[in-house]
This record gives sequence, C-alpha cells and structure tokens, in this order.
Amino acid sequence: MAGNWDLSYEQGGQSDDSHHFDRLHLEPIYDSFICPLTKQVMRDPVTLENGQTFERDAIEKWFKECREKGRKLVCPLTLRELRSTELNPSIALRNTIEEWNARNEAAQIDMARRSLSLSTPESDIILALKFVQDLCLKSHSNKHVIRHAELIPMIVDVLKSSSRRVRCKALETIRIVVEDDPDNKDIMAEGDTVRTVVKFLSHEQSKEREEAVALLHELSKSERLCEKIGSVNGAILILVGMASSNSENVLTVDRAERTLENLAHCENNVRQMAECGRLQPLLHLLLEGSAETKLSMAALLGELVLNNEVKVFVARTAGFSLINLMKSSDMKSREAALKALNQISSDDTSAKVLIEADILPPLVKDLLTVGAKQLPMRLKEVSATILANVVNSGYDFDSIEVGPDHQVLVSEEIIHNLLHLISNTGPAIGCKLLQVLVGLTGSSSTVYSVVSAIKSSGALISLVQFVEAPQRDLRLASIKLLQNLSPHLGPELADCLRGASGQLSSLIRVTSENVPITEEQAAAAGLLADLPERDAGLTRQMLDEGAFELFISRITRIRQGETRGSRFMTPYLEGLVKVLSRITFALSEESGAARMLCCEHNLAALFIDLLQMNGLDNVQMVSAMALENLSQESKKLTKLTEVAPPGFCVSVFSCLSKPPVITGLCKVHRGTCSLRETFCLLEGQAVDKLVALLDHTKENVVEASLAAVCTLLDDGVDIDEGVQALLDAEGVKPILDVLLEKRTDSLRRRAVWAVERLLRNEEIAYEVSGDPNVSTALVDLFQHGDFRTRQIAERALKHVDKIPNFSGIFANMS
Repeated sequence: MAGNWDLSYEQGGQSDDSHHFDRLHLEPIYDSFICPLTKQVMRDPVTLENGQTFERDAIEKWFKECREKGRKLVCPLTLRELRSTELNPSIALRNTIEEWNARNEAAQIDMARRSLSLSTPESDIILALKFVQDLCLKSHSNKHVIRHAELIPMIVDVLKSSSRRVRCKALETIRIVVEDDPDNKDIMAEGDTVRTVVKFLSHEQSKEREEAVALLHELSKSERLCEKIGSVNGAILILVGMASSNSENVLTVDRAERTLENLAHCENNVRQMAECGRLQPLLHLLLEGSAETKLSMAALLGELVLNNEVKVFVARTAGFSLINLMKSSDMKSREAALKALNQISSDDTSAKVLIEADILPPLVKDLLTVGAKQLPMRLKEVSATILANVVNSGYDFDSIEVGPDHQVLVSEEIIHNLLHLISNTGPAIGCKLLQVLVGLTGSSSTVYSVVSAIKSSGALISLVQFVEAPQRDLRLASIKLLQNLSPHLGPELADCLRGASGQLSSLIRVTSENVPITEEQAAAAGLLADLPERDAGLTRQMLDEGAFELFISRITRIRQGETRGSRFMTPYLEGLVKVLSRITFALSEESGAARMLCCEHNLAALFIDLLQMNGLDNVQMVSAMALENLSQESKKLTKLTEVAPPGFCVSVFSCLSKPPVITGLCKVHRGTCSLRETFCLLEGQAVDKLVALLDHTKENVVEASLAAVCTLLDDGVDIDEGVQALLDAEGVKPILDVLLEKRTDSLRRRAVWAVERLLRNEEIAYEVSGDPNVSTALVDLFQHGDFRTRQIAERALKHVDKIPNFSGIFANMS
C-alpha cells in the first residue's frame, strides 16, 4: 500500500487492506512521463533538436555544466553533439502529464478521505497526511483543492487520535495547509479547532508543543483567529510562559514570541498579556495609540497587580506619558492616569523615577486646588495616596519646586495647606496626608521645616486627636507622625496628652491589646517611649491608669514565649522596655508609688534579665539605664544596722575595742540589702552581666552599662568594697579598655571618672602605673578634656604617681 502513495503502482495494483481502500486501482506511469535525467515525472517537458525530451530545469543544468567544464554540448542520452541548444516545449506531453496527475491526485485525495479516520491504522493515516503535505507544497493552488475536498475538518478530527505520531503529523499538516491561505485559515476559526490546538501547548511531549506553537504562529497572522486564540482560556498565559522559558528549544521560544506579537494586534489580547506580566504591548499602545486607546490602556494599567520590578519598568517606560495624561482637561483621562500612577508609585524605586519625571507639581496642584476645577474627592484620595507613596520613598524633597515662588513640598504654606486638608476632609484623604507628613518627618533634611510649620499653625492638638480615630489606618498614621515629632516637640506633645482628653488612655489601650503584635502597637509603644522621660505628671498619670502593670505583663509574656512573634516584635519590645524604664526616673516622688511598683513587681530583676537579650541593643541599653537609676536608690533604701555602744571594760581597756563582726550585710551599702526592696545590684548578681556589656559594639550600650556599674563606686557607698566587687567580677580591665578605646567624649568622661575611683585601690594603682597606654590616655584627658574631666584625670594621675601629690607634701612639711 505504501507504494500507492508514492505514485509507483502497477496497473492492477491494490491495497493490502481491501477494507479501507476497496481495491483502488491507479493509472500506471508511462515511460514518456519520466525525465531521463531526474527519473521523475516531468512538469515542464522540452524537446531537443534530436527529438529527446527532458525536464526543462534538468537539461538546462546539463548544458550549464558542459559550458563550465569546456565540453561540447551533447545530448545526455545519445552523447552526440548538438548544433542547437534550443528547447521546444512539449505542450501536448505536458498537458497529458497534467491530466494524468489530476486523475491520480483525485484518486489519491479520495484515498486520503477514506484514510483520515480514527478507525484507520496509524500507518495509513500518516501516509494520507504526508500526501496532503506533499500536494500542498507542490503547488499553492492545491490548497484550494484540499479545501474543496473538505479534507481540513477531517485532518482536524484526527488530532483526537491516541497516537502521538498521528497528532504531531496532523498539526504539521494543518500548518502547511493554512500557510499563506486566508480561506483555509477561516475554516480553522470554526468550532473548537483552535481550542483543541491550544491544548497541545500543555502536553508533556515537546514535539507536540513545538508543532502546536508553530501552527498557532501561522494562525495568528489572521486577525479573526487572533481574537479566537485569545478567547481560549489560558492560551496567552501558556504562550507567555513559553516565550520566557529557558527549557524550551530556541525555535519554539521564538515562535511563541512571534505569536504573541501577532496576538497583540487585538486589544483584548493585550489586556490578557498585561495580566500575565507581559506589559510591552500595553505600554506600546499607551505611548503610540490613539487618545481613546491611551485612555483604555491607562485604565487597564490601574487595575493590574504588578510586582516591584515591573513597576520600575513601567515608570521608566511610560511614567512621563502618564504624568502628561494626568494633566489632561478630560476627567476620564486624569482618573485613568492617576489610578495607574497609584499602582506604580507604591515601590520606592519606581516612585523616585516618577519624582524625576516631575510628578510632584501637578500632584500637589491637584490636591490643593479648590473651586470649580478641583478634583472630585475620590480622585483627591488617589492623588493623596500617590503623594504618600512618593514621599515615603526616601527622596530629598527640600529642593524640588512644587508651586509658585519656588515653593517646595516643605514650605510653610504647603504644609499649612496639607494640615488644613487633614482636618477638613474625610478619614481616607486625611490618612494619606498624614502618611505624607510621616515621610517628611522621617527625613533629617525636612523634619525641622515640618516641625516649624506645625508649631506656627498650632496644629499639634488636632493631630493628637487622631489617636482616638476609629479607623485603624488613620490611627496608625497619626501615631507614627507623633512619634517622629516627639524628639522635637516632646514637652508640647506631653502637654497635649496629659489631662482628661483621653488620648493617653487610647495609646495605652492600643499598646497593651492582647493581639498578635501589630505595626500600630509597635508605633504606639515607640511614641510613649519617646515622650520626655522625666515628665513627672505624665508618669503619674500612667501610674494612675495602670499602664506600667499592663506593660510588665506584656514584656513578661514575650520573654516567656507566650506572645507570637512578628516583624514588629523588636520595636514593640524596645518601646515597652523604654516606657517601663521611665518609672525609675520617678523613684524620688513623694507618694512613693513608683518605688512601691518597682518593689511589688521586682523590676530590678526584670531589667537584669533583659540585659541578656543579645541582639536587642536598645533593650540592653535602656535596661542598664534603669538599673543605674534603681541602684542610685539603693544607698537610700538600705537598712543600716545599729551597733550597740561599747561596754565598761571596752571603754577602759581600748585593746578590747575590736568592731563587732556582722554577717548577712551588703558591704558596699553597709546594711541589709535585697534586689526586690533596695534594688541592690550585688544582691541581684547583676555586676557580671553589666561588665559583660562593656565590650559591646554600640557605644550607647557600653555607656549605659558603665553608668550602672559606677553606682558601686559613687559617693555614699563603700568605694573600697565597690572596687572589690568589680575585681571579683573581673570588671577592672574592661573599664580601662573603655578609657583606651576613645569612642566618644561622653563615654571617655564616664570612663575616667570610674578609673579614678578604681585607682584609689593601691594594688590596682600599682599595677596600672606600669601601663603606658593608661597613663597616655589620662594625660591626654588632663590636657584636652573639659574642666571637670581635667580635674578627675589629674587625681587619677596622682594615684599612679604621674603627677606629684603636693597636698601630701605640704601636710608632711607642717
């Protein structure tokens, strides 16, 4: 049967399978049809002067070779020299061959029709498909023959075959049949044919995928089929994946890419591509399309969810065009542009690109314009959101002009207008504008301008009121802004929060809510922590409201692992600890409430425990500061032991006057101490932990720890015993190292004070006197320090005999 399909049947030949071909007979090939040179049936037979007939192309090639090789022009059959190379067309023979071909092709087409059935053996279907391919490749007009023979639907039908070979060959055949033939492509648009082809894109066998994408590429050249392909669910998504694949072969990737380029001529397909992350077609239409198309694409861009990398790409490609569209007098265009800019401005990098494209002037104008030309409030909210996005990108805004008379974003008039809008618009716009101020106050280059404008407008009271807003986002923005302002407006902010207004209670309630730690809680804790720590009225009110007990509970639960962690855990805990530490600044309060709370909850033990939270530098620093304050109280709270007066014998015989030995006493504080009631660092075994922090990498942690240690060397305690305690804790060398490291002036001043106290111990002084580094450091401070530091350094140098002690000499002379 295979012989039938290569046109070489003998007359009377028949199929080996009579069930399929019903003993089909084809006309034999006559010898006169065959070119002697090519051994193939001739298409354009020509005759030489000697009567021999050849295929025109073949005999012309023969003559050319003879000339190139310098041979005589001879007949290739007789090898006799020819007088003329004139070629006479054999029209009759050509017509006969064409009629023969037509009869045979008609018979073979009929055979193909009967072979293209799912019930036919695989080999027969393959041969039929191969015949159709050869027929179409031989002549473009044969594609019309195939169409009129209604073979295309039959070829499509065999795509359902269970044979992968058949399916691949059918896909290939359809591509050849429809190539450069619009009419055949139109047939493919009928029914579910395109959907069937698309399904092959997801097949695991790469050959089927390759053939399917090649066919789709050809089909996509038809505008009608572009819409049809795009309407198949998942088609564009799969093609986008193939075009960006690293595992497909290069040809398949290229065909998928070119298919998508064709599909992009349909606007609905562009939408799908954009949703799949392929934005180039959308951006092209946004930049080059008609006004209506630009509006449509901008609107679509505003609806998409983009990753940050894509946002940057869009900002760089189309940011300027969107900003121009935002300036349009047409409200629909402005709305579409604003929504698109809102999408892409939410990434810091893309926001900076938009700033450089000059988005700020029209944005500020949109927000501040009132009257007939003002934006609707729903669009002002979008403008406010964009402004919040770009301001929080970290750009330097004190040099970008946004208004007349060289106004910048932090000009007093602009800030006043923003504050006015915050107080006179709804929560949505107010929240976004508060976020704008959060961004501006978070930068050291702009915070002072904003603080100055808030002071001059008297707006602080209004800003504080938002702490009680029912909307969580509005509260959060307000709290974050107040936290940024607190270092600059601390006393004023404390005044606003004190009293019966309720904002302080709201902050305490938010901070102590028993929920997974939120950004709002972390911000509220940070705001409370940054309020002036020595504001006694604020501390008293927090005591009255039970704030410290709530915060102690939260800290304890975090330490015990009962509170679930989050990315806000660290700032939240730091804030709580700092708020709690303010109680240690009120220990001298007359009512004694602060001291009673510290005793009742054993705060000294809690702060000692917090010293060991490695990695949380601020927690360690604040805990050390709190312990310094508590330890300062120890000398006041220690119960001194009363010694009975000496008896008669002792008064007469002085040799019997040895002091009584009293056990269980604190040697440093000379009395009965405890960690809970007198906050004694020795009783709490805190000295080792504080000494361990003296080699911390952060200066503020070292200074706080050193300050706490120095309370054991302070006036009012037994300094010798304090020195001994530091010797026992191996703390002398770390203190000397702090002196030598020359980190900050403040730290060196505290270190030289501690070293002078240590050098009062003769053994330490003797040992240190041999260390030239310590002597050099003391001399440097003696020469270049402030007055107080020079005095202390001088005393220290006297202890190590680097400066004569003239007062002792004068005493001996007298």
